[in-house]
Amino acid sequence: MNWPGPDPAAGPMIVLHGGGALPDAAGTDLCLTRLAGAPAPWVTVPDPAAAQARVLRACAAQPVAAAILLRLLRLTEGMAADPALEVESLAFSTLLGGAGFRGWLARRGPVAAGPVPSGPVGYERSGDAVVLRMMDPASHNALSTIMRDALVAALDTCLLDPTLPVVTLTGGARAFCSGGALGEFGMATDLAVAHLVRRGQSVAGRLAALGPRGQAVVAGAAIGAGAEIAAAAAHVTAQPGAWFQLPELAMGLVPGAGGTWSVPRRIGRQRAAWLMLTGQRIGAAQALDWGLVDRVAAP
Repeated sequence: MNWPGPDPAAGPMIVLHGGGALPDAAGTDLCLTRLAGAPAPWVTVPDPAAAQARVLRACAAQPVAAAILLRLLRLTEGMAADPALEVESLAFSTLLGGAGFRGWLARRGPVAAGPVPSGPVGYERSGDAVVLRMMDPASHNALSTIMRDALVAALDTCLLDPTLPVVTLTGGARAFCSGGALGEFGMATDLAVAHLVRRGQSVAGRLAALGPRGQAVVAGAAIGAGAEIAAAAAHVTAQPGAWFQLPELAMGLVPGAGGTWSVPRRIGRQRAAWLMLTGQRIGAAQALDWGLVDRVAAP
């Protein structure tokens, strides 16, 4: 489809530039339009002025995290997975030591750790196909340390398997993955070591290494790390009720489970910036339209 650009008769269009409205001199352009059917990188919104105000409020609330996010998206655009994940993890560790994240922790208050799942990841094999199923319904499959390490161990087994099985990662009917375990946020005492652990135990990195053999099937919520690791798979199927959200900026952070690489490679950095700056939820149909998923299953 050849799209000539925003039609002034269709209503207001706003382009936010990083050097101006957004707090980042290197910036990323965020293109907002009311015109329906706009292709990438445009984000169609009912009211561009209200959308602009929403972005600016989010940036004002967490200016350092917003600036780092936008620079990160621009810097890693087109990068291979490994270096992009390295840069993301360094940025994430930097923000873990920042005032924005400390303020969020103080406002949130203590969170009790949930029950420890006895078998967080199910492994099913049929011929040359493996299904890895996250199985911690009490936390809606939060990517806790235990869940992450179990996924990494299972994915490493698949990567080392000489039969080269097709690997499908999935979760429950209500939640694919609800993101990082909130009770574990703020526990890192050595942020340099935290970076090394995060890189060594990257679920997104393993999915990227699988190449075309990596698949994800998303039902229900895919929040934060859930959306990030799903997007790292070569092929993503969404169930009709699936939805995706990247809320990390409000915590004074950037996506830290691979999302600044996995999401933009599918939908572009402008649309990724919109999702990450606003925390906007999108459903399966919009995810398919943007390319965040490759297929929506029949109801």
